[in-house]
Amino acid sequence: MAAAPWNDSSNAQLAVLIDADNANPSIIEGLLAVVSRFGVASVKRIYGDWTRPNLGRWKETLLDYSIQPIQQFAYTSGKNATDSAMIIDAMDLLYTDTFDGFCLVSSDSDFTRLASRIRESGKRVIGFGEEKTPRPFVVACDQFIYTEIFKDKGTDVATPARKQLTSTQLRKNAGLVNLFRAAIDAASGEDGWAALSVVGGLIQKQAPDFDSRRYGYQKLSDLAEAIGLFTVARDGGTVLISDQKPKRPVKSTKTAAEMTAKLPG
Repeated sequence: MAAAPWNDSSNAQLAVLIDADNANPSIIEGLLAVVSRFGVASVKRIYGDWTRPNLGRWKETLLDYSIQPIQQFAYTSGKNATDSAMIIDAMDLLYTDTFDGFCLVSSDSDFTRLASRIRESGKRVIGFGEEKTPRPFVVACDQFIYTEIFKDKGTDVATPARKQLTSTQLRKNAGLVNLFRAAIDAASGEDGWAALSVVGGLIQKQAPDFDSRRYGYQKLSDLAEAIGLFTVARDGGTVLISDQKPKRPVKSTKTAAEMTAKLPG
């Protein structure tokens, strides 16, 4: 699912913390574009041992995007001092109570507890990492975005754009279909219709790494229609979805906010 506003406010203050050892510079443009939809990246820091040649490709990127490099020497072979430095910084920033949320960029499971701790403090966490990211870190975040979706045409290491799955392939994905059906059932009114924005929010809660682009569709509505099992309609500026086959959409008497308020968690 494409990124949605952070608490419906583009002015949310965010801290973007990047593990240089577990992120590729080719993703940064697309990543920061997504972050900007959630709010303002007030802090942008990247952690690593900058004396090592393997981080050389990051240096030009840091200047272009005004990302502050944080030097952390590897004191002992086999120990990741970079992770510790990033975790300590994140906690220091958390205690300032300045930020509405944190964007953690890494494919390392060592940040699982950090994500959980930040959320325990009432802040939101968006994770960014490769598809190899261990599941515990993924589900510890409010939302997790796989960096393979960020295609950089000028870099030969970028992953090709996702092939669009057919309706038959989508319907065979029982997990995907069940996510939609459970969310529609929870969000729909007596008329059987639910606001797609509410459905998308519920799916995200159940599966933090859900993203329509992983199936080759830029929009959630496009994916829902492509599955072919649901009815998608538009009522003014609101996109509605139903698990039934009604003849026409009935204007809902409930707003998206009202439907969300009645839902658990």
